[in-house]
Amino acid sequence: MPSSLLLSTTFTASSCTLTSTFANTPFITQPSFKTRTKQAHRFRVSCNASPEDNENQLIQPETQKLILPDNVDRRNLLVGLGGLYTAANIASLPSALASPIMTPDLNSAKCEELTSGIKNYPDALRPRLCRPPKLGKAIKDYELPKDGAVCRMRWPAHDNRDEKTYKENVEKYKLGIHLMRTLDKTNPNHPHSFSQQAKIHCAYCNGGYTQEGFPKMNLQIHNSWLFFPFHRWYLYFYERIIGKLICDNTFALPYWKWDDPAGMTIPEMFIAEKDDSAVFNNKNPIFDKYRDARHLRQQTVNLFFSPNGSELESKRQKACNLSMVYRDLISNGTDWKGFFGGEYVAGKEEPKLQGSVEGNSHTAVHIWVGDSTQPNREDMGNFYSAGYDPLFYVHHANVDRMWKLWKDLKKDFPGHEEPTSDDWLNASYVFYDENEELVRVYNKDCVNLQDLKYDYAESDTPWLKSRPTRREEKSKDLSSATVDVKTVEEALKTPARVDPLLKVRVKRPAKRNVEEKKQEEEKLFITGIKFSTDKFVKFDVFVNDKVDTTRVLPTPCDPEFAGCYAQIPHSGQEESPLGAASFGLNELLEDTKTEDEEYALVALVARAGCEDLTVSGIEIKLVPYNS
Repeated sequence: MPSSLLLSTTFTASSCTLTSTFANTPFITQPSFKTRTKQAHRFRVSCNASPEDNENQLIQPETQKLILPDNVDRRNLLVGLGGLYTAANIASLPSALASPIMTPDLNSAKCEELTSGIKNYPDALRPRLCRPPKLGKAIKDYELPKDGAVCRMRWPAHDNRDEKTYKENVEKYKLGIHLMRTLDKTNPNHPHSFSQQAKIHCAYCNGGYTQEGFPKMNLQIHNSWLFFPFHRWYLYFYERIIGKLICDNTFALPYWKWDDPAGMTIPEMFIAEKDDSAVFNNKNPIFDKYRDARHLRQQTVNLFFSPNGSELESKRQKACNLSMVYRDLISNGTDWKGFFGGEYVAGKEEPKLQGSVEGNSHTAVHIWVGDSTQPNREDMGNFYSAGYDPLFYVHHANVDRMWKLWKDLKKDFPGHEEPTSDDWLNASYVFYDENEELVRVYNKDCVNLQDLKYDYAESDTPWLKSRPTRREEKSKDLSSATVDVKTVEEALKTPARVDPLLKVRVKRPAKRNVEEKKQEEEKLFITGIKFSTDKFVKFDVFVNDKVDTTRVLPTPCDPEFAGCYAQIPHSGQEESPLGAASFGLNELLEDTKTEDEEYALVALVARAGCEDLTVSGIEIKLVPYNS
């Protein structure tokens, strides 16, 4: 489809027609204000609330007012109320006693400009006021597409073998972003404008929201089991909004297939600043000037990126990237907690345990793309600004695809199942949909892509054959080297600094036979990770290797590399809650031929931002695959 014809074309999938004039744009509807429906139990909520609003209490009719002290767990409270609440009336308890995380009502929330998670906020390049527009609409529970709806097929952004179809798909995506950007000029408070879509990520990731019913508790969708479902819903509506703007209900997002050697560079469509189409005024609407100039044309992405690390030769870099994806989905994603991240429920502080993909390849791409010359590594290198780069959505489409691929492997890996807790299934978020309606969506409704009516055009997995090569023989020096290292109990009597290197001996569980290994994964847990949230932090984790600061460190191609812990600047507070990470050891111990060792030699190597980072716990435990 020639780009010059796009704006005058009527797409066969829709009855609306686009015009080249935006003064009277027919696809932009005026906000319709509806009377809010009365609800039995509404709660005072805040979005980055001011001090006078920070009362950790439920706001209900006077006859039902119930104060929840900060130190009272809601589950324990229910047990303690056994003499007051019977089984019959527990269901009528105020909704804030329910465990799942909830996003507050946008109409009653109030926001302030963000400062936390942004190191140089006076020089921030993007807006720090991230609240969505308030259109006075009541929240509705979202209704999934009906049976028979068209299935949108997301396509690999690098694959141009079918030149005609590829060009049409690229032009549709460019047109959609162009129209979003046009709304920024004509109606900046429209929920479909590009900046409003970009602010969604900032609001959910940099302390813009507090939890429904708990005004003192920030809502953070990273570092927990909310990471995958939130971003799935975010992209889902983003995709449907673009389809609505360009009048094509078959429109599907491209995805940056960085898990395939053929797709390990930034897709070409995002590179050129100029576009040869007059439709876009010779500007490429999906170009973003805030990207690292070193990593643009034909530079192989580094899925274990460290700002101070050296780049590998391209062929080896691609091989190590595949090994990194293998670790994310197989070695470290042996169960839902390793893959999704730890539990996160209402009334609790920010989450702690990050999932394997989130902490590794996902974060590496963010930092690798973000412009290191900008004050806060805008755009992709900071959560508050990431949504302003159209490449963000294409990157996260592939992150979402990782969930699908991980789940598709459950036949061979029985632990590859989503959480089944109500706390996860009923966690919810609020978005504007393609019809500008304010809708609440739940994790339970996004588990199956068939229900959402979209899928991915390709699902080949070259990384499945990228398990690191085994050592030919056991290291002769490992036992003696281990004896000279402090035990974890000796080294962590107080929180220990990681920079430049923290090395400890960790006692392993009792030896197991082959059948026992099929039931449980031996896992390394690093806990009590404390750091500043306004900068990128990263350390690598090695097990049973003679790591020191004077030699070349192993890469993800090597069996001693367990993974890394990395955090993009974020959060609503200056200092992090105590973070945690886990790493699967079954395959690593086999590949390093160290299964018979009583202790494991664990080394944490600082890579970025670790000057004040400390850890307080390192241990190895057995975890059932279906826990």
